Amino acid sequence: MENIIVDNAKVMAKGQITLPKDIREALGVRTGDRVTLIRQDDQVIMMNSAVYAMKMLQTSMKGEAEKASLHADEDVVALLSEMRAEERDQCWS
Repeated sequence: MENIIVDNAKVMAKGQITLPKDIREALGVRTGDRVTLIRQDDQVIMMNSAVYAMKMLQTSMKGEAEKASLHADEDVVALLSEMRAEERDQCWS
């Protein structure tokens, strides 16, 4: 089950809010970090921007390993070895 935190923040004159400490801690955000806001109908979802970027990357890469015939860790190691050998050969050419 999800850990649900309910808290409030007051919107200031410039549209700024202060994120409550428990929300900051749950999102893993600190001073200077960025958050991503996603509007979905009448709700806003807030995520740590680094986590959001990783989720988007994972979504965009879904199925790519299978397309490249990478089914096991050994396949990835073999591909990297091939690529490194090609790079070495190009450097020596």
